[in-house]
Amino acid sequence: MELKKSAETDTMNDTSLVIKEFEKTVKNKFDVYNSLFLNLPFKGISNIGVLIPLMQRHCREGLEAGSDPIEILDSFFNIHANLKSENEKIDFMFRIIQYIERQIVLYDSVEDAGFPEIKKYIDDLSLKDYLHLSENKNKSKVVLEKLNSFSTRVVFTAHPTQFYTHAVLDIISRLRTYIVFNDINKIDITLQQLGLTSLINSKKPTPLDEAKNVIYYLRNVYYNAIGQLYSDIRQNVSSNRFENPKIIQLGFWPGGDRDGNPYVTSDITIRVVDELRMTLMKCYYQDMKELERKLTFRFIEEIIADLRAKIYKTMFDSNELITYNKILDPVLQIRNLLIDKYNSLYLDELDRFIDKVKIFKTHFAILDIRQNHNIHKQIIESILKKEGYVKNTLNELDTSELLSILFNQTFEISNDQFNDKVLSDTIVLIKQLKTIQKKNGEEGCNRYIISNSEDIFSIVFTYCLLKWIAWDEEPITFDIIPLFESMEAMGNAENIMQTLFEIPQYRTHLEQRGNEQTIMLGFSDGTKDGGYLQANWSIFKTKEKLSLLCKEYNIKVIFFDGRGGPPARGGGKAHRFYASQTDRIANHAIQLTIQGQTITSKYGTTEHFINNCEQLITAGLSHSLFENENIISEEYRDIIEQLANISYKKYQALKNHKMFIAYLENKSTLKYYGQTNIGSRPDKRGNKRKLDLKDLRAIPFVGSWSQLKQNVPGYFGMGTAIKNLMDDNKLDSMKRLFIEVPFFKALILNSMMSLSKCYFNLTRYIAKDENYEEFWNILHDEYRLTKEMVLKISGYKSLMEEEMVAKHSIAIREKIVLPLLTIQQYALQKIEKNNSNKSVYEKIVRRALYGNINASRNSA
Repeated sequence: MELKKSAETDTMNDTSLVIKEFEKTVKNKFDVYNSLFLNLPFKGISNIGVLIPLMQRHCREGLEAGSDPIEILDSFFNIHANLKSENEKIDFMFRIIQYIERQIVLYDSVEDAGFPEIKKYIDDLSLKDYLHLSENKNKSKVVLEKLNSFSTRVVFTAHPTQFYTHAVLDIISRLRTYIVFNDINKIDITLQQLGLTSLINSKKPTPLDEAKNVIYYLRNVYYNAIGQLYSDIRQNVSSNRFENPKIIQLGFWPGGDRDGNPYVTSDITIRVVDELRMTLMKCYYQDMKELERKLTFRFIEEIIADLRAKIYKTMFDSNELITYNKILDPVLQIRNLLIDKYNSLYLDELDRFIDKVKIFKTHFAILDIRQNHNIHKQIIESILKKEGYVKNTLNELDTSELLSILFNQTFEISNDQFNDKVLSDTIVLIKQLKTIQKKNGEEGCNRYIISNSEDIFSIVFTYCLLKWIAWDEEPITFDIIPLFESMEAMGNAENIMQTLFEIPQYRTHLEQRGNEQTIMLGFSDGTKDGGYLQANWSIFKTKEKLSLLCKEYNIKVIFFDGRGGPPARGGGKAHRFYASQTDRIANHAIQLTIQGQTITSKYGTTEHFINNCEQLITAGLSHSLFENENIISEEYRDIIEQLANISYKKYQALKNHKMFIAYLENKSTLKYYGQTNIGSRPDKRGNKRKLDLKDLRAIPFVGSWSQLKQNVPGYFGMGTAIKNLMDDNKLDSMKRLFIEVPFFKALILNSMMSLSKCYFNLTRYIAKDENYEEFWNILHDEYRLTKEMVLKISGYKSLMEEEMVAKHSIAIREKIVLPLLTIQQYALQKIEKNNSNKSVYEKIVRRALYGNINASRNSA
C-alpha cells in the first residue's frame, strides 16, 4: 500500500512539474504576446482585438445557458459592439475571423517554441534511454541487430488540411525563433506582418503546389533533422557496427496519389519527381559549400570543386542528371584522403554529409504511385473487349478463365485507344515509370498502391499492366501494394493474399523483389465504414492473420498504415499504437502516412521531427527489449470482440438512420469542404449528385463532425458497448483489460482525445428542430454515455488524465476558437433561414473552416 501511495505521489509530482513548465513556457507567454497582438492597430479594425476576450466569454455563457448562436451574437452586437445593420455585423464577423486565424498561428508558434523545454518533463523514453536500457539488460547485441534491420517510413500525403503558403510558413518559422529568445521587438514586427499577410490561398492549389508545400519541409526541416538523428544514433550505439540508412525514410504522395484526383496527371508526376531531386541537389550543394570552406587541402580541393560543379548543373535543369554513385564515390575518395593524409580533420562533418547521401541518394523522398482499382479494371475490361474476349463486362469470365488470359496473353496498349482522360493518362504514367526510376533512382519511385482492393485482381491487373506496358519480360522493379480499407476487404484480406501467393507468376515477382510484401491498411475509410472500435480491432486482427500467413509462405510482410490526424482516422499518439502491437504482428518496419496539420504539428520543426521519429523507432525496438511477451489472452480477446460487435451495430444503426445524410448535408459544413481553396482533390469520388457515403472522402466526413464539435467517428458506439458488458457483470474484466492490454488502453486514450474536443452546447439549438431533435439526442446521449463509461473502466476522474499537457493545450485552443465556431453556426443558421445575404454567409462558413481546422491541429 505504501509503495502504491509513493508511486501515485511521484506521478502527481511529475504531472505538477510538467504543468508548471507548460504554464511558464506556453500559456503565460501566449497571454503576453496575445495581448500585444490584440492591441495591434490594423486599418478599420482597431477595436476588434479588445472585443475578442469579451466575445469568448459571451459565447461560452450564452451556449451554456442554452441560447442559439443567432441569439448570442445578435445580443453581443447590440450590447458590446453597437452594430445595428446586417452589413456591419457581417463585416465585424469577417474581422473576427481574421484575428482568430492569426491568434491560432501565434499559439502554435508559442507551443512549438516551448516544446524542447516541456519535453524534458514528459515520460516518453528517448532512443538514447532505450539504448542505455538495452545495455543494462545485456541486450545490446539484440537491439543493435534490430537497429541495423529495422526501418521507419513517414509518408507525407497531399490530403487537403495543410494550406499555408510559403510566405506564411516563413513567418511562423521566424516567429517561433523570436519567441524562444523572447525578442519582443522582433515578435512585435512579425505579428504586424502576420496581421497584414493573407493566410489562405486565393485559388485552389494544384497538385504541384501541394507537393512544393511539403517539399518546403523536406528542405528546411527534414534534410538536416534526419542527418542529426542518424548521427545521434551512431554516437549512442557503443559500437561502430551501426549502418542502416533505411532506419528513417521519407515517403511522398503529392503528385503520385491519383486516386480520385483527376488533376494528378503524368505530367504533374514527372514535375514532382524533378522538384524532389533538384531540391535535394540544392541541399547537397549548400553542404558542399560548407565543406569546401574547411577542406582546403591539396587533391581534395579539386575533387570537391569538380563534384560541386556537377551538382550545380542538376539544380536548375531537369534534364541534367547525376547518379547516386557519381556523388558518393568522390566523397568516399575525399574521406580516404582525409584519413591517410590530413589527420582526419573535419572527418565528422564529412561523415554526416556521407550519411545524408546514403539516406537520400538522388530522390530525397520516395514517391508512391496510388490508383483506384476500378480505374485498372476499366482499362483491362476495355482491352479484353477490344480483343474479343468479352462482349461487355469481365463478369462474363470466371476467375480461372480471366487469370489464364491475363497471364498467357500479351497485348499492345496505347493511350490513344482510350477516350477517357484518366484511363489514357494512367497508360502514359505506367509508360514513364522507368524514366522516373532513371531520373531519381529505382528507390525514388518503386511502389504502386491500389486503393479499393477487394479481390485478387487489384494486384493481378496492376501486375499485368506494368508488364504489358513497360516491363515486358524484364523483372518488374515495383512493389505492388494492396490497400484494404473496408470491413469486407479486411475480412477477405487473408484469403486474397493466400490466393496471390499460390499464383506462380506473382510468386516469381515476389522472389525478384526479395520475398517482401507490403500491405496497406486504411484507418480512414475503415472507421467511416465500421466505426471507431470495430475498425481498429479489425485492422489489428487482419495484421495478425496476415503476419502468420506470410510467415508460412516465407514472405517478409511490411504493414503500411494509412493513418490520419485525429483518432477517428488512426491518429493520436502513433508510438503508443505501435508499441501496443502484439508479438503475433510482424515487426520489420513501421510505415505510416502523415497528412495535413499533422505535418506541421508533429513534424514541423526539427525538435518535433526528431522526437516523433525517435518514438517510432523505440516503439519498434520495444518488442526486442522487454522479456514479457505482449499477448492478448483469449478471455480479453473475447471481451474486445464483444465490444467491437456491439459498437459496430450501434454505429451501423446511426448510419442507417433516416436523418444521417440529411444531418451532414444540412447541419454540418460537409458541402463547404469542396468549395474551399484548401486542396486540389475533389471531396468525393465520382460525379454523383446525390451524396453517397461510400464515395465521400474521409477528410470531409471526419472534418465535418469535428467542425460541429461532435467527433462522432472517434468514439460513437463505445459507450453503448461498454455499458452492455458492464450490465453483464464484466466491469472488473474491462478495468483489467484497460490496465493489462496496451492495445486496448491506446484505443481508449485516443478516444478520450476525441471526447475532449466535443462541445455539444455549440449545437444544442438543433435539438429544438423537430426534424433533427431525435438524431441530435442520439449523438448527445452516446457522447455522454461514452464519456461516463471510459472514465469508469479507466478509473480516471477526468478525460486525458495521463496527458495533461495535451489536455491543457486543447483547452486553450478550444477557448481561442469558440467565437469562430459560434460565428460559423450563426452563418449556417442564417443560410438555413434563406437569408437574403445567403452567399455572404456561405463565404463566412468557408472562411471559418480554415481557423477551426488549424486550431484542432488534427481535425481531419
